[in-house]
Amino acid sequence: MRNQPVTDLVDLVSPTRQQLLGVGLESARKLLLSDDPRAVRRIGGSFALVARDGERVRLARSLDRPLRFFLAKQPEGPLLIVAESIAEIRQHLEELGFADQFHPSYTRMVPAHHVTTVRLVGCPDPDPRHERFLEPPTRPLPADTGHIGRLYVEALYRELDAWVAANDPREPIGVLFSGGVDSGAVLLTLYRVLLDRGQSPARLKAFTLTVGGGDDLRQAREFLGRVDLELLHEIVEVEPREIDPLAAVELIEDYKPLDVECAAVNLALLRAIRARYPDWRPLADGDGGDENLKDYPIEENPELTIRSVVGNPLLYQEGWGVGCLKHSLTYSGGLSRGCVRGFAPRRALGFEGISPFTRPALVELATAIPFDRLARGDHQRLYALKGEILGRGLRQVLDVELPVFEKRRFQRGAVAAPVFPRLFGHDGELYRRHFLESSRAGRSAAPTA
Repeated sequence: MRNQPVTDLVDLVSPTRQQLLGVGLESARKLLLSDDPRAVRRIGGSFALVARDGERVRLARSLDRPLRFFLAKQPEGPLLIVAESIAEIRQHLEELGFADQFHPSYTRMVPAHHVTTVRLVGCPDPDPRHERFLEPPTRPLPADTGHIGRLYVEALYRELDAWVAANDPREPIGVLFSGGVDSGAVLLTLYRVLLDRGQSPARLKAFTLTVGGGDDLRQAREFLGRVDLELLHEIVEVEPREIDPLAAVELIEDYKPLDVECAAVNLALLRAIRARYPDWRPLADGDGGDENLKDYPIEENPELTIRSVVGNPLLYQEGWGVGCLKHSLTYSGGLSRGCVRGFAPRRALGFEGISPFTRPALVELATAIPFDRLARGDHQRLYALKGEILGRGLRQVLDVELPVFEKRRFQRGAVAAPVFPRLFGHDGELYRRHFLESSRAGRSAAPTA
């Protein structure tokens, strides 16, 4: 039995959830409805937008957050429900009396870097159209890591400067800090942004998670010691029993093991920060840095070769495959899918963050890097490029030396090696089954903040 009116479009993304920079909400929606999808590229910040013009509905999102939709059937015609989570869609269908139509695999993810158009014209379900608003440049940058690094760090500075300007200058700013190249570059750039704005860098806090004594703690201490910023450090110790991968599955509504592991440790870190600081809001991280500069071990994926990696500019951001949908209609691919590992824990615990490497300016620059010429077919040379590019860029732009350590995944660095198999020694199929069971039973963790 329906207990509220039914319309043909329900937008469950609150306007207060948008973090737009340089443009208001209504102006952003007008850009989304433009005949040229590239107009969306002018929308700054973090967003998950819906705009309607008659029967035509358009959707677009930034790379750092999800946007999902579901087409339900009602006697009057199709009902389009748009939300940031599968749980919100399921809950709304239940409230309308349409629970029997729901299955998580029927939900759709708007692919990042695209404008998705749905026409509400009746049954069968309208076929969405996807058009790019972010295109890789047609001309590559020169094969000069110094030049590339300067452009990349300048773009990083601009994104962080705009974000700081939009935040309350009285609020503290946290950085999820492992001592790695990406979080290190974000911390050092934020420090300079605050100094250049005449604000106290004491607003900054570098939060490092350690579960049983992970390697990141040693690395983070050494990094901060080399750049003389030890006073910014705050260590967050979490007991192994507080890491719950199945709770992470429910929260991120996904089951890929690497994303589940990352989300589980991220959730534990954010819970600990929230317990210490009930009112803390702004957080920054280095998510997207590995994807931009292709710093993932190719050897771990038998489907990839160095040729396929360097020849596909948006491989890690959007996934492997043909067209814009890549792996999955339900999930999209690459970081376009994996963004929930950071977004969902932040939202559930009331934080607002920035992952500057996911912003279009940095993604576009990254897609213009001639990785094939720089790596010359050498895996190790490819992996070393990120530290070289960021290191040379920070030296030129900020006059600071970037400590560079061996790469490791966040979850691997935060959790002590002997502890890791006990926490995450599960078959990926367990995560998949748990997600399907919890979703159908209504136990998926709907966002709370």
